[in-house]
Amino acid sequence: MRLQRVLLKLSGEFLGADGGKGFSAAAAEKLAAEIAKAKEAGVEMGVVVGAGNIWRGTRQGMDMDRAAADYIGMLATVMNALALQEALESVGLETRVQTALTITEVAEPYIRRKALRHLQKGRVVIFGGGTGSPFFSTDTAAALRALEIGADAVLMAKNQVDGVYDEDPRKNPSAVKFEELSYLDVLARGLQVMDATAVSLCMEGKMPIVVFDIFKPGALLEIIAGRRVGTIIH
Repeated sequence: MRLQRVLLKLSGEFLGADGGKGFSAAAAEKLAAEIAKAKEAGVEMGVVVGAGNIWRGTRQGMDMDRAAADYIGMLATVMNALALQEALESVGLETRVQTALTITEVAEPYIRRKALRHLQKGRVVIFGGGTGSPFFSTDTAAALRALEIGADAVLMAKNQVDGVYDEDPRKNPSAVKFEELSYLDVLARGLQVMDATAVSLCMEGKMPIVVFDIFKPGALLEIIAGRRVGTIIH
């Protein structure tokens, strides 16, 4: 079945320079080109972007309170959202950034009805600021926003990994790929698809998750057309 509306989850590393750190204009342009192809197919798209290229919380090596670290991470996702917006608009896409944190000078506050209106008008809506609360990842933000906007699926974009495997295929060439999994399979096996809170939220809301390589030629368009690509979790 063709997908009409999707939530694309991107890690911050997609926007990073070599090694996935900092920010690379070339990387953002490459990503924008893939999203533009999907928009040409007529899909409505929301995007949640992480910030691992900028901030890794307490793993930065600082003895910091978890909540404070998470708020810094949320601000970093807003920076990435604005950078992605510029890249998307450079290829002709109309976009809006909405944030769970109130930063009205640079982005709209997240308002569900307004987000739906933007999507209906063909705009790409980039959701920054995570959920707006500490202790929740951008994976959980993606699951939450997908449910709120009535998306047909969460599309978990990967780089050079075309689905979910029992081991890291980049380290073990014999790793076995799963064509499909249940939510409980993912939780029971401890598979590193998205965090457990996000998977549980998708399970409760019956929201399918598709894990795929966004830079595999035609992959995103194939998914939108309703064809089996990558790994589906349902």
